[in-house]
Amino acid sequence: MRIGISMATALRAPDARTGGRWLVERAAAAREAGLDSLFVGDHHSTSPMTYYQNVPVLGRVLAEWGDKPAGALFLLPLWHPVLLAEQIGTLASLHEGPFVMQCAIGPDDNQFPAFGVDVKHRPSRFEESLDIMRRLWAGESVSSEGRWQIEDARISPLPPDGVEAWIGAVARKAMDRAARLGDGWLAAPGLTPQQAAARSAEWHERRQIHGYEEPGVVAIRRDIYVGESDAEAEETTRAVVEGGYRGLDPSALAIGSPETVAAEFRELGEAGYTDVIVRNLMPTQEHAVACIGRLAEVRASLA
Repeated sequence: MRIGISMATALRAPDARTGGRWLVERAAAAREAGLDSLFVGDHHSTSPMTYYQNVPVLGRVLAEWGDKPAGALFLLPLWHPVLLAEQIGTLASLHEGPFVMQCAIGPDDNQFPAFGVDVKHRPSRFEESLDIMRRLWAGESVSSEGRWQIEDARISPLPPDGVEAWIGAVARKAMDRAARLGDGWLAAPGLTPQQAAARSAEWHERRQIHGYEEPGVVAIRRDIYVGESDAEAEETTRAVVEGGYRGLDPSALAIGSPETVAAEFRELGEAGYTDVIVRNLMPTQEHAVACIGRLAEVRASLA
């Protein structure tokens, strides 16, 4: 079982530069804790909520991270595939280790009208974009007359070690698409333990149907707080959880001592997951950095 982190970039910092410093500090803490991968998310048109954008953030925090896998989530229907292929080619060249593109079609929300994109085109734009980028990363000259009108596009630098694509999917049709096209699957953070086990079984079945001998990466996101003890963790998170944190079922959250959180992760491993990608549940910098640090104890317990 590998433990990675998706650093939250929607921050309640007192000012923009403080928030930027928090992200750098969290990346450094993740490296110190020995985490196995590092990611940032993708969201747009968020004002008044402050959201630090993934490409520049990742370019900065890679300097704190090292050579373990790193990457970002991209809502592919919102990105021009030539531009995104170039951005990822550059990031992968700056990074000393493997680059992972997490990707999804995105929710039906205000991001799409903000970009002038028809939400009904999300699936087709997603598949076309993924195909175009993979061809560009392979060094091909690409033309397209689909959702994007592209003529003789080529990019450089190419990703030195290629790019893995983990596809986020929830609905049955989306999971089938992910199993057909992806190198791995990223399960949603809101799945309860029972739902997570059922969806993992479904993923393994879908991969076999599409002719894969191996399931690939089977990752799940989990919002967590690792406390000094179960009592401290419960007390620290009580108000946030009782306030209906992100609308998630409380059983989908991992809250407790390092031993308690490790036991929950161990159950996910037994259900077929290869990676848990954590996100800090508590928004304050003090709690976030302390939680990341204690993940070293979670890793040791799992080992």
